[in-house]
Amino acid sequence: MNILVTERLILRRFTLSDTAFIIELLNTEGWIKYIGEKNVRTTDQARAYLENGPLKSYRNNGFGLALVELKANHVPIGMCGLISRDYLDHLDVGFAFLPNHTGHGYAFEIVTKTIEHVFSELEQEQIFAITLPQNYSSIKLLAKVGFGYNKNFITPDTNEELCLYSIKREEFGKWNVLGSTSR
Repeated sequence: MNILVTERLILRRFTLSDTAFIIELLNTEGWIKYIGEKNVRTTDQARAYLENGPLKSYRNNGFGLALVELKANHVPIGMCGLISRDYLDHLDVGFAFLPNHTGHGYAFEIVTKTIEHVFSELEQEQIFAITLPQNYSSIKLLAKVGFGYNKNFITPDTNEELCLYSIKREEFGKWNVLGSTSR
């Protein structure tokens, strides 16, 4: 089921047939360095990751992390979506891409469309994003989309120090697709 479509990308719900892609993505250097080792190496482990993560979130929340694929050939290149965390007051946008699909504007394109969706369809007033302080690529992307830095905090689930970013509906409305703001 397609969730969002952009000029070059499709964001669709994960299915259990996406296990090979999950194994590939979760074992990239960037995922392990900036998101964490998930110990997903086999089809059964990937199936469990999908069942206990995105698929469970779809059932419980109606949304979750989803697969990003190229519109032209349906090749999976990453994931993007919304996460509801017990320790955050608002939804959190998350994203990750295979290394050979970074630097092409794909993350910017799908994260921007996801934020538009959150504000227009889900009628949220604010959305968060979290990242490790040393994840400069994600921090740069969040700033480009219009997120502002809030604070560093220690997450209760991993005891890691993370940076919290946010954007409000009215701030996003001032921003345009060309990447400029009226601030």
